[in-house]
Amino acid sequence: MAATSASAVQNAVTSSHPPVQDVDVCIIGAGPVGGSLACRLAVEGIRVAIVDRAGLPPMEHPDFDGRAYAIAAGPKKLLEEAGIWDVLPLPAGPIEDILVTDGRPGEPASSLFLEFTREDAHQPFGWMVEARALRVALNAQLHTTPNITVLAPAEAKVVRKSDGADIHLKDGRSFKASLVVAADGRKSRLRSEAGIPLTKLSYGQTAIVCAIAHEFPHDNGALEHFLPAGPFAQLPMAGTEEHPYLSAIVWSDKDALAQRFADLPDEMFAREVERRMGSNRLGKVTPVGRRWVYPLSAQYAQRYTDTRLLLVGDSAHGIHPIAGQGLNLGFRDIIALSDILLTAHAKGEDLGAPALLARYQARCRPANMLMLAATDALDRLFSNDNPLIRLARDVGIAGVHRFPRLRKAFVKHAMGL
Repeated sequence: MAATSASAVQNAVTSSHPPVQDVDVCIIGAGPVGGSLACRLAVEGIRVAIVDRAGLPPMEHPDFDGRAYAIAAGPKKLLEEAGIWDVLPLPAGPIEDILVTDGRPGEPASSLFLEFTREDAHQPFGWMVEARALRVALNAQLHTTPNITVLAPAEAKVVRKSDGADIHLKDGRSFKASLVVAADGRKSRLRSEAGIPLTKLSYGQTAIVCAIAHEFPHDNGALEHFLPAGPFAQLPMAGTEEHPYLSAIVWSDKDALAQRFADLPDEMFAREVERRMGSNRLGKVTPVGRRWVYPLSAQYAQRYTDTRLLLVGDSAHGIHPIAGQGLNLGFRDIIALSDILLTAHAKGEDLGAPALLARYQARCRPANMLMLAATDALDRLFSNDNPLIRLARDVGIAGVHRFPRLRKAFVKHAMGL
């Protein structure tokens, strides 16, 4: 039998797949951050390829992810500009009040509290969006927006050089890009391959995430109730015909106990939730749907750049969910990156030039490190039961409550404005 030529093998491998055209930007990871970046760049004429090892349609299944995201005002504007917000299949519920309290399970919350109200902002503090709804909207935009090539499921090997990057797919196809963006999560393979050091912080906490129905309306109000084992958050969601009053909860507890709480029968689980509310403002609680558990930790990359490579979202940083800013921080990365890339593209500049990469790191990393330090300090300050520390922090949050200008400054920063 005659030997088969390399070109014949290549043709056979790629015959069932159309060739991939060269692009300006290749994004590895089609999650909310990577997918939103692809859409935002593409609507302005930048050619994008987005690669993910997983198929995108299965991510739309209700059991895939139990989270609901609190989307701040700045990220909401990004999603609108990317064409994603308008195609959300489920309504987003506004957050118009946030009550911050301190206490112990089974006891009334401290009389010293902090409340952000409608008077502190000219628009909602955020909007609650189910993870599945965001995924459905993302998938729709990724597959219908011109200038985007979706490669999923697909595995890619990235070879970066000073003059560009070569992306080789497992099916034999390859293409070139000026810039590669790592949006491949906390365990980023691209970050590891680039030799970028990573620092991790453990909290010894696990988050229980689920939905609850309740007897009384939430009036678009959220709760952050600090407890010795970890913070407990209630976030208002749009109701359904079956459950007109509905909220998401993020309940952080010690690793050894969280799974046991999550596995409780509905009636016992509801009782434990009620014990952690600090008040009966929502009345009787009923668990809705599945419960998920997520171990909590923080981490940060020592740098965000390498040759022709940028890190965004969880590949660059991960923080404690105590302030609900994790995804918003990733969106802020791509707000800044989009601005930099769109400006460079309009001027005909090289999108992978070292000066451009340095500009992105200088703009994002210091602010992200401040947010990581703030959430880390908040968790360590509030996740304990020392009487003196409890008194000091209660006086502190009550002090912020008494100064409208200070409240508004907190709100403006958290909203990403």
